[in-house]
Amino acid sequence: MSELYPLRFQPIFRRYIWGGRRLESLLGKSLGEGGDYAESWEIVDHGDDQSVVTAGAFAGTTLNELVTTHGQELLGMHDPQARFPLLFKLLDAHRALSVQVHPDDMRAAKLDPPDLGKTEAWVVLHADPGSLIYAGLKRGFDREALTREISRGTCELCLHRFEPQAGDCVFIPAGTVHALGAGLVIAEVQQSSDTTFRLFDWGRVDADGQPRPLHIDQALGAIDYSLGPVSPRTPQPTSHSNAVRLVECDKFVLDRWQMNGNIEIGGDNRFHILCVTSGSATIDHDPCERPLGVGETMLLPAIHSIDIQAARDTVILDMYLPA
Repeated sequence: MSELYPLRFQPIFRRYIWGGRRLESLLGKSLGEGGDYAESWEIVDHGDDQSVVTAGAFAGTTLNELVTTHGQELLGMHDPQARFPLLFKLLDAHRALSVQVHPDDMRAAKLDPPDLGKTEAWVVLHADPGSLIYAGLKRGFDREALTREISRGTCELCLHRFEPQAGDCVFIPAGTVHALGAGLVIAEVQQSSDTTFRLFDWGRVDADGQPRPLHIDQALGAIDYSLGPVSPRTPQPTSHSNAVRLVECDKFVLDRWQMNGNIEIGGDNRFHILCVTSGSATIDHDPCERPLGVGETMLLPAIHSIDIQAARDTVILDMYLPA
C-alpha cells in the first residue's frame, strides 16, 4: 500500500452573485467565462463536495476516501473521523455578501440533514480602499432591536463594522452575525459545514430577478447575543521565531509563517493545511516537483515532518487541529 505524501487537490469553484474574477487575477486560479467566481474550495470533504488529489500515486482519490482508508497516516492523533474536519476556501467578495450567521454544533446537529456547526476565521489577502467587514452586533443591540431593524430594512445599523487591511485576521465563532463587504479577497478556514442562515441581502435580486431566500427565524435563534463586536486579532508569538498565532480555538489553530530559506513543518502527529499567500515554496516529496505558489494549497499528512524551501519573504498560512 502506498504511503501518503504532501497532497495537492483540484479546486472546486462556487459561483454566486457577489463573486468576481480576482481568484484568477490575484490568486492565479484558471477560471472559465463569467464574472461571478466567488469561492475556491481548496480542501473539502462534505457530502458530494470532495477534494480530489491531482498528482502522485493517489491522483483521482477523494479526500473522504483518504480519511476512510488512510486515516491514521492522514489524521494522526485525530483519527478516526467520519470526514475531514476542516474546510479551507478562498473568497472573492467583489460585491458584499449577505448578512448571515452560522449555527453551533448543537443546533446544526438538529438540522435535516444534520451538519456540523460553523466556526470560522478569515485572513484578509486584499482590501480595496474603503472596504468593510461587518462582524458582531454593536453593544446594546439584542434580539428585539435586531428584529426591529431587519423589519425596517436597516439591519446594518446593528452591526459593528471596520475597514480591514491586508493581513488582518478576524475570528467568527458560530453564532456571530457577520458579512464581508465589497472589495475583499479572503482566505477562510472553518469547520467542515455548509450551513448558513441569511438575515439580510441588501435588497438585491439574482439573475432571474428574484431575491435570494432569507432564514430570519433560524438566524435569530442561532445568534449568540452575548458575543458583541468583533475586531481583528492581535497576532501572538509561538515557539517558532518566524511564526505567529492568529487563532487558537477548540475547532482549529491558524498560524502564519514568514519564511525565507529552509523550514520544517509537521512532525506533531497531526495534519497541516498550508496555503501560500505571498512568495513560493518547494515542498519535499511533492510529486508535482514545482513550487507551491500564491493561492495554492497543500495538505501535509500527519505521518511526516516536511522540509520546505521558501523563496524570500514567503508567507504561508498553516491550519491544523488543536492537540
